[in-house]
Amino acid sequence: MRILLSSDHEYPAANPNGSGLHPKKFPSGSGYILHDLLAKGLAELGHDVFYLVRRSHAEAPRGVNLIYEPVSEVDILHTISGRDATLIEESQKPWVATCHMDERTRGRKRDAATSNWIYVSRTLAQLHESDRYVWNGIDPQEYVYNETKDDYFLFMSTMDWGTQKGLDTVLSLAKRVGFKLVVAGTGESYERIEKVQEMCREVGAKYVGDVRGQEKAELLAGAKGFLFPTKLDEAFGLGMVEALMSGTPVICSDRGACPEIITSEVGFVCSSEDQYITALEQISRIDPRTCRNKALRDYHYHVMATNYVREYEIECARTGSDRAHAAAQ
Repeated sequence: MRILLSSDHEYPAANPNGSGLHPKKFPSGSGYILHDLLAKGLAELGHDVFYLVRRSHAEAPRGVNLIYEPVSEVDILHTISGRDATLIEESQKPWVATCHMDERTRGRKRDAATSNWIYVSRTLAQLHESDRYVWNGIDPQEYVYNETKDDYFLFMSTMDWGTQKGLDTVLSLAKRVGFKLVVAGTGESYERIEKVQEMCREVGAKYVGDVRGQEKAELLAGAKGFLFPTKLDEAFGLGMVEALMSGTPVICSDRGACPEIITSEVGFVCSSEDQYITALEQISRIDPRTCRNKALRDYHYHVMATNYVREYEIECARTGSDRAHAAAQ
């Protein structure tokens, strides 16, 4: 297929160097990173990829054509959350959009256009009365697999949403149970970073700030477990999958897509503090190889790209049928 991917960011989105204890404008940016990886995966599957970005600072992988103006000779347009309304209208091509969050929280109601949306989890799709979803995928080459674990648990999140993601819960558990805790992630201001430092200091947790690249990979691989006691209805939860790819089991809440992503063979889904404590005590029962195998099977970026191609084919067939029907009227 000839695929036009559209994303309003500077390529590449990923930065191999973390900002440490310094602010970052987009502390996560995972949606853009995933779009970059999708472009790579589609090209490696043999498709012609035209990647429309704002500007670039590096060469794209083989088969990915970085462009700065849209091209017309494509089979389908793929954007993020339908934000390229003008491009969609002008292209007159079949199109889909990846939705990375619960749009209802932004006051957006389901309309005819959302039938083109592809959600990042079955849970998120069902919340929007849809059955169209593709799980996010990651590149195993960007992670370190390790069966030998160090004596710490890891919490990693954007700190602007730290409390909603469960930072207070992991700090409370660390204080009550007495385990070593490493907290990673930054925010958009020094004020927020200093607040997190203070919270960690009070319970003896180590706060490392923003980590990327090899540093992040080693931190994930060395942890006994990845803690994600989020209070939000998570759309996906990329950090959990990164942990699994590293051979690290996950302890998460029962909110949003967490029970969809984390099954009993790779972690624990909890709804109370007592359940979290039990999970912490039983974490060594989870086999790192099982975690890795699940990530390779379900969350590899080639799997993500293959599943998007399936959605492209569905959309092209549907659009062609609709146009034929309209022409016959």
